[in-house]
Amino acid sequence: MIDLRNIETFFWVATLGGFRAAAEKLNATQPAISQRIASLEADLKVRLFERDTRGIRLTAKGQELLSHAERMLQLRHDMQAAAVAKNVMSGTLRLGVSETLVHTWLPRFMERLHDAYPALMVEIQVETTTALEAQLASHQIDLAFLLGPLKDERAENLFLCDYPLSWLASPKLKVGRQPVALRHLAQWPIITYSATTEPHRAVRHALHEAGVKAPRMYGSSALSVIVRMAMDGIGTAVIAPIFLREELNQGELRILQVKAPDLPPLHYTASWMRGPDSHVPEVVARMAQEIAHADSQRRASAPPR
Repeated sequence: MIDLRNIETFFWVATLGGFRAAAEKLNATQPAISQRIASLEADLKVRLFERDTRGIRLTAKGQELLSHAERMLQLRHDMQAAAVAKNVMSGTLRLGVSETLVHTWLPRFMERLHDAYPALMVEIQVETTTALEAQLASHQIDLAFLLGPLKDERAENLFLCDYPLSWLASPKLKVGRQPVALRHLAQWPIITYSATTEPHRAVRHALHEAGVKAPRMYGSSALSVIVRMAMDGIGTAVIAPIFLREELNQGELRILQVKAPDLPPLHYTASWMRGPDSHVPEVVARMAQEIAHADSQRRASAPPR
């Protein structure tokens, strides 16, 4: 195996034009420098320098190999710099995000990301999980925080957080005594996520199981629309109330006790496609996982309101 120290010695002898200058540069003795060059020539089975009374000069093969030595030393430098520099990542990351996360820990994550990697530019798209899956598959985005995991053999998935779903309604909606039956709630529209999502399908299945064969369901990809319609008393909403503290505290919405099995929670993952350029998405995904975990711990330890 070729010793990188010998390659470094070769580079400096060639660049500085002599063994003495290279010895001073590398804080070594001239015999040590000569030995390193001899060892490298033996490993490569070529002669790197011609020696005569006028000094030394590179052979034709030595001249050819000098550029290789320079690149190897540059790679070592780059690796060392990447190991110690927190902001080594640069360029643009195209990030897709499900809307619920925008209202929870995403702002803290973006602050942390900027502090750690100020040279990294981020383009954020807020979309439904269905749209984000398609954009990942077609490489229109690099990383997505979505309802996962992404079922694609090319994909990597990292768990972020779970948020339980709840049935919510405005006090304007006179649902009667609780716990309330699903068949009773079905007299009003059920407002939830868009029809292409797993939560929408889970709600529809629960209603079918309760004997509601043709439920009126209003699906929307915009949380603000769902919340507004519920607050106006148009129907019952089924969403994750993780971001509705103010509306719940002020009594504009209330969580209903419903006679029905629990709905599966929103299960969020950071997902990206494997490839030679997946290092940045993976690093960012792991940071997001830390932030999401810290947010979950903070919420769990907060006193009830």
